[in-house]
Parts: sequence; C-alpha cells; structure tokens
Amino acid sequence: MGISDLRWLKQKVDAGAEYIVTQMFFNNDKYFEFVETCKNAGITIPIIPGLKPLTTKKQLTVLPKVFHIDIPEDLVQAVENCKDDKAVKQVGIDWAVQQSKALKKAKVPVLHYYTMGLGEVTKAIASHVF
Repeated sequence: MGISDLRWLKQKVDAGAEYIVTQMFFNNDKYFEFVETCKNAGITIPIIPGLKPLTTKKQLTVLPKVFHIDIPEDLVQAVENCKDDKAVKQVGIDWAVQQSKALKKAKVPVLHYYTMGLGEVTKAIASHVF
C-alpha cells in the first residue's frame, strides 16, 4: 500500500467510515501487515479480511493482473497440478478453509468472502469453518 493510498484511507476513516474490507488476498501475513500499517497510521476501526477462493486455473494470471495481488507459490503449484477446474475449485475451497480458520483463531472481527456468483463454494467453506 502506497503512502497516498493510506492517506486516502485515513481520510475516509476520519470522515466516518465504520469498518474496512480488504481486497482479496491469499496470504494471511499480508492481512496482518496491512492491519499493523493501519494501526500505525491511527486507523482503529475494524478491518475485515476479504477472501476469494480460486475456482479456475485462469485466475492464477487474471487476478494478479487485475487486482495487483500476489498468490503464494504453494497455492500456485497446487492449482497448476490440478487436472481440471473442478479440482481447482476444491483446492480453492481447502485453501480458503485454512485461511479462514487461521484468521478466526487470530480473532479477526468477521470474514468476508468474494463469491463472484459462486455461492456454493462459499457455502462449502462455511460448512468447514463455522
């Protein structure tokens, strides 16, 4: 996050924002780094992690380009080893379940899932997490 991005975020918070939802991420350490950066900038409202389960191999290239995100190498390898998108969807569910459990253990305020029209994937994750 650039300094100007943080400044704009702080202005929104100062104007009355009650919470923040992050963009999608696949590495919980990135979320915790972001929360720490926000705290250091005086942002104290809840920061809700935004999770997006991968469901297709194409997302390995599309999501990083569009959203300027990193996908951990072990997740990339797991997806590349899949024979089809049905297998990718299961890898995505499993990854999101582990992310969710770790975030809940860290007592994040709430979890947000980017469903992108695939409610059944989020339902499968929720059945393992809640």
